Amino acid sequence: MSDSAAATDSARLDAPASRPIIAGIVTALVGFTSTFAVVLTGLRAVGATADQAASGLLALCVVVGLGCLFVGARYRMPITIAWSTPGVALLAATGAVDGGWPAVVGGFLVSAALILLAGFFPPLGALIARIPPSIAQAMLAGVLLPLCVAPFTGLLSDPWGVAPVLVVWLIAARLLPRWAVPLAFAAATVVIVVGIVRSGAEVEAASLLPRVEFVMPTLTLGSVIGIGLPLFVVTMASQNVPGVAVMRSLGYTVPWRPAMVVTGVGSALAAPAGGHAVNLGAISAAIAAGPDSHPDPDRRWLASISVGISYFVLAALSSAFVALVLLAPAGVIPAVAGVALFAAFGSAVQQAIDDPGERMPAVVTFLVAASGVAVAGVSAAFWALLAGLLVRAVLHVGRRRAT
Repeated sequence: MSDSAAATDSARLDAPASRPIIAGIVTALVGFTSTFAVVLTGLRAVGATADQAASGLLALCVVVGLGCLFVGARYRMPITIAWSTPGVALLAATGAVDGGWPAVVGGFLVSAALILLAGFFPPLGALIARIPPSIAQAMLAGVLLPLCVAPFTGLLSDPWGVAPVLVVWLIAARLLPRWAVPLAFAAATVVIVVGIVRSGAEVEAASLLPRVEFVMPTLTLGSVIGIGLPLFVVTMASQNVPGVAVMRSLGYTVPWRPAMVVTGVGSALAAPAGGHAVNLGAISAAIAAGPDSHPDPDRRWLASISVGISYFVLAALSSAFVALVLLAPAGVIPAVAGVALFAAFGSAVQQAIDDPGERMPAVVTFLVAASGVAVAGVSAAFWALLAGLLVRAVLHVGRRRAT
């Protein structure tokens, strides 16, 4: 046996058994505190009341927890389930649709059904994979743009509330990149608490208790085409497909059909309570399944179990987080949501314009998505995807004829 192999085996034996458990807790805390404000922003933007948004956050936490426990224990792999952050950013850019909140929930169910279908009908997954990454990422970048500029517009309207969030985020991004957004949320919490103390506002104990508010879903053209289809596309293209790729790079082969069944069923269960969609973790997968979790790849699956249990704890605290958000000054929570999406926006822009031959369709897609225009009750995301594909088809036909 070589010295390097012996050293590796020794590291595996010496590594504490608690390492994957700690990695799972870190994964859950970073994932939740970095993006729960985006979830609430998106749900409120499409018509959810404060109670309905709190119910949606609770449902998502429970479903994510159950999903992580199941896939981790069943497949002995550190597979993580997460809510669709790009999907909820899409909702924030979409706004209200015809039929109100019940129609939005109907759109959630359409997306869940399509995710489930992608597991049993491979050609559907292949069809999503055929959408040029530049166009899919340009659509996502256009959707994220309004949220990413919110910290700077908020800085003008409420400098004393937003400036601490941005300063803490910037310093943490330099010193503790993984914790930059959670620490920005901690700064926002301090700002909110100081405001509560100064104003003398009171928090009712009942508002801190977890609660579920179910709604009977309905379907409209706007909810199916403007919510269901774009939510499915962005969740698959920006979460599920990259999630599989990240796990493969770490030495794990995710079982595609079971993964889509778990995320599709989970999304369907969360929808009536206000949850938009769950999917395979991508960024979170790198924390739970990476070498820092445990030197022995066969022990890292415990991180998935730890993530699941942690999300149950966070579910119990979800209403308290919502109550905190409701008491925040106007610009503070949008600032947290914005900095949470900076990295996703940068990555989307880079992938959108990386190929010069695909740049013009990507630019058109981005601009239409960022415009926020809605036609016939259908959101800009759908029209952006359609416009990008149309421009690409025309430009490519011209190239083929020229050759």
